[in-house]
Amino acid sequence: MTDAPNALPSSSQTALAAVEQQIQRACGDAQRARASVTLIAVSKTFAAEAIEPVITAGQRVFGENRVQEAKGKWPALMTAHPGLSLHLIGPLQSNKAKEAVALFDAIHSVDRPSLCTALAKEIAAQGRHPQLFVQINTGEEPQKAGIAPGDADAFLAACRKDYGLEISGLMCIPPVDQAPGPHFALTAKIAARNGLSNLSMGMSADFATAIQFGATHVRVGSAIFGHR
Repeated sequence: MTDAPNALPSSSQTALAAVEQQIQRACGDAQRARASVTLIAVSKTFAAEAIEPVITAGQRVFGENRVQEAKGKWPALMTAHPGLSLHLIGPLQSNKAKEAVALFDAIHSVDRPSLCTALAKEIAAQGRHPQLFVQINTGEEPQKAGIAPGDADAFLAACRKDYGLEISGLMCIPPVDQAPGPHFALTAKIAARNGLSNLSMGMSADFATAIQFGATHVRVGSAIFGHR
């Protein structure tokens, strides 16, 4: 049966295996356990049929950018495949907080007081506690969401004291035209001084570097699913 055509791995399954090898190598180079890094397979814009082979290959953690898109495909996938974990890695509008808290197991883009208020309300109402990451705009890019590094400590304190949110870690997306290492290092430094153990850093082009700087969650899309 194993030599039947439909038993051959799909391109995404082969790509997933290659990414897994790279993560293992990066963890080895950094003298870290492989289990210390969570691979988030970023499935945004891909239909359920494209995601199924990656689930079949053993991947259990996935990332989406938009609440509405995730609502359209993930409830059925999660019913069919118990044990999946879904992370929101894109910007979240405050008016989508109710749906986000209901659907996602982690939200990586906490970045403003109005969103904190909305999330706190929904977490209390629903009794669901998604893992929360504060997004840091390390390059202070005006077109990008996130808290400026200089404001991070005060914002994190407010998340805890004023909104009662349990923050799990930090997320960053370095500027595309700069070396990512210093941005990862800055994010790790902010996390360490605020007692945060989780770091959502690194995408398809730079996740190995992110692991060297302590990433606990890497967000890999095109290296698994191909270019959109």
